[in-house]
Amino acid sequence: MPFVKLQKNKAYFKRYQVKYRRRREGKTDYYARKRLVTQAKNKYNSPKYRLVVRFTNTDVICQIVYAKIQGDVVLAAAYSHELPRYGVKVGLTNWSAAYATGLLVARRVLTKLGLADKYEGFPEIDGSAQEVEAIEDGPRPFKAFLDVGLRRTTTGSKVFAAMKGASDGGVFVPHSETRFPGYDAESKELDADTLRDYIFGGHVADYMRSLKEEDEERYNAQFSRFIKAGVAADDLEDMYAAAHKAIRADPSFKPTEKKADAKPRRLQTPLNAKQRKDRVRQKIEAFKRAQAQQ
Repeated sequence: MPFVKLQKNKAYFKRYQVKYRRRREGKTDYYARKRLVTQAKNKYNSPKYRLVVRFTNTDVICQIVYAKIQGDVVLAAAYSHELPRYGVKVGLTNWSAAYATGLLVARRVLTKLGLADKYEGFPEIDGSAQEVEAIEDGPRPFKAFLDVGLRRTTTGSKVFAAMKGASDGGVFVPHSETRFPGYDAESKELDADTLRDYIFGGHVADYMRSLKEEDEERYNAQFSRFIKAGVAADDLEDMYAAAHKAIRADPSFKPTEKKADAKPRRLQTPLNAKQRKDRVRQKIEAFKRAQAQQ
């Protein structure tokens, strides 16, 4: 029999250390988290804020978070399912919705901290890459670092839509223009018109028009919710512009109204052994009585 080297011997298993639970579950990149959370020692107990952006199949989640020993604390949060309140009824997970959600969380956290009037951000959207600058004789801007989680930071990714919305909303998020749609890596320039089209849903409108011309049946199936809501390709820019204005006017959170007639669910108490046997006996007797009557 040839010699077979034992790779995982007793010494290996004695020294084996399991990874963190959220690493085992594939949920947290601890290499990135360590750098996002670690604060400089000379800043003492000052929180280091993160703009956390996450996506589900039906929602965009934006949160302003800081870390404590006990765990992360959420200072403010906004969700794309809140956008129908501002006039965006459909397309709640696209690039434009991610931008609007980032804008909403920025205005919400600044209102909470009393900085909304001092830092309005950039209400006029022209597609240029801009960062919030500190005002003279006033507090410095609220600073947060983008936390993308496990998502790939490719050019044009929706995480940068939420970041752009938060930056235009008045939060200082350090970034460059290299990952926005419309950036050309060869010329190293950003096409501001392309970025503006993405913010106002221009790319969706172009696709709606082309698909309607090529295959109307597929268009009716793919954009059925748009058709039901009465939203055409030409309406998208006005819809998002009105939503941005409404978000700036009132970014406060409004809880959903609960139905008054909803009855509390009562769990049935489990039977003990004596009750279960008695229940079986009653069923047998009922069955025998039914047989006798026939």
